[in-house]
Amino acid sequence: MASLPLSSSCHLGFRPFSRGQSPPSISFLRSRSTSNGGKQFQQSLLTTTTNPLRVPSPISQTNRVARKLATVVRASSSTAVTSNPNPPWQGAALKPLAAAIATGVILWFVPQPAGVSRNAWQLLAIFLATIVGIITQPLPLGAVALLGLGASVLTKTLTFAAAFSAFGDPIPWLIALAFFFARGFIKTGLGNRIAYQFVSLFGSSSLGLGYSLVFSEALLAPAIPSVSARAGGIFLPLVKSLCVACGSNVGDGTENRLGSWLMLTCFQTSCISSAMFLTGMAANPLSANLTFNTIKQTLGWTEWAKAAFVPGLVSLIVVPLLLYVIYPPTVKSSPDAPKLAREKLENMGPMSRNEIIMAVTLLLTVGLWIFGGVLNVDAVTAAILGLSVLLVTGVVTWKECLAESVAWDTLTWFAALIAMAGYLNKYGLISWFSQTVVKFVGGLGLSWQLSFSILLLLYFYSHYFFASGAAHIGAMFTAFLSVASALGTPPYFGAMVLAFLSNLMGGLTHYGIGSAPIFYGANYVSLAKWWGYGFLISIVNIVIWLGVGGVWWKAIGLW
Repeated sequence: MASLPLSSSCHLGFRPFSRGQSPPSISFLRSRSTSNGGKQFQQSLLTTTTNPLRVPSPISQTNRVARKLATVVRASSSTAVTSNPNPPWQGAALKPLAAAIATGVILWFVPQPAGVSRNAWQLLAIFLATIVGIITQPLPLGAVALLGLGASVLTKTLTFAAAFSAFGDPIPWLIALAFFFARGFIKTGLGNRIAYQFVSLFGSSSLGLGYSLVFSEALLAPAIPSVSARAGGIFLPLVKSLCVACGSNVGDGTENRLGSWLMLTCFQTSCISSAMFLTGMAANPLSANLTFNTIKQTLGWTEWAKAAFVPGLVSLIVVPLLLYVIYPPTVKSSPDAPKLAREKLENMGPMSRNEIIMAVTLLLTVGLWIFGGVLNVDAVTAAILGLSVLLVTGVVTWKECLAESVAWDTLTWFAALIAMAGYLNKYGLISWFSQTVVKFVGGLGLSWQLSFSILLLLYFYSHYFFASGAAHIGAMFTAFLSVASALGTPPYFGAMVLAFLSNLMGGLTHYGIGSAPIFYGANYVSLAKWWGYGFLISIVNIVIWLGVGGVWWKAIGLW
């Protein structure tokens, strides 16, 4: 075996052998020298060969080797100590964590009101502590939600099966599947192709681009009765592709170039388009059903659309423009963008095989969302079928799905909130709250207009405690409609307004409606801004729907 010279980092001081003697020689093979935090390791392989070179005394040679190795070991140890100090704290942010825990502990030890069970009160304490943790984010959202579930199981407030029951709910899975669809949409280049088409038509201004998406979504709303499916399967992939095409990316400081405004605008207007049609959101038929059970009148598709058209159209125009003023994209005008987009399209050439597969799969999935009621195929089943096609054809791999950390994180925290909010209702806390509100408002002796306004505000802003529009409607719609009717509100008018607000209130948080975690999960907008602008837009929507809408409803004889 040929001998190799030792590296300078570990020279042991051997002298060359003298000619004329033939004892066994010692040769060395230099191994790789690796650096890890300042440590350098060298290993040598001793081989015995026949060599006519003279060697020094074996004893003196051994002593020198030992001294050299000891020096190297001491140097390596010293380097390791100095270059690897204790790593920085990578756990929870302690102050936000303390705030969340304090919220739960304080409420836990406050005596529960009469009519509220101890379990319900304890769960409320854990739920509010979790919400505070989600707002302050001492840990990622999924971790905070998991801590909340752990606390509920540890304290016996919920059983394990109850705490994790919402992981079997279809909505969180539909949201996760939406992120997998988005991966294929962007990976194949189909997203860029469609994005460039949009830019070529509407891209001379950011506002024009935003309005084209807003009204496209509104046109699809009556045909696809799942806001989660519309947001996740169609518009999130498209909006992300548009943002990337316009140089607005997450994590490199360009979020405000276009992405932040566009994500928030598309989310807020998805709540509006859901309110405009009976088939705009999956929970809307529940409102119609509860209305019939309560006042024996039917909320029909045509009557719903007629009453919602004017205030809905005004909101679709005003909300994007308002956000454009108060939360503007840094790039507002790009007159050369349409021309550049057309050049990009020419450079892309014809559609690739994977693009064609992605497009066909998307059309299949959307078709099932539109005609699923006739075919008895629900939204999440259609999405699973679509993802299966993408996996089998290799357009998206399972490893890529596993790498979508945002999807799994969103699935975790959204399912946790649905479970806790659902059991707040099952434990009777929501019915107690509804009855308390009814007694309070009924005892004020106000006109039906003022009483109904108070009821509406309480109904609307209590949505902070719900992670599902259907859960909110099921828990409070009947009680509030009954009280409003008893206080003199025209029953059909009251039902219609409550049904509209049951959609609009989803814009308050990042968990209040199916499209919220989808658009928020794109990470273009911080949580504080999401909640802040959500509250502001809620005021704007209430003013438009009760102001402009009130005049319109008077004109069509609704009250």
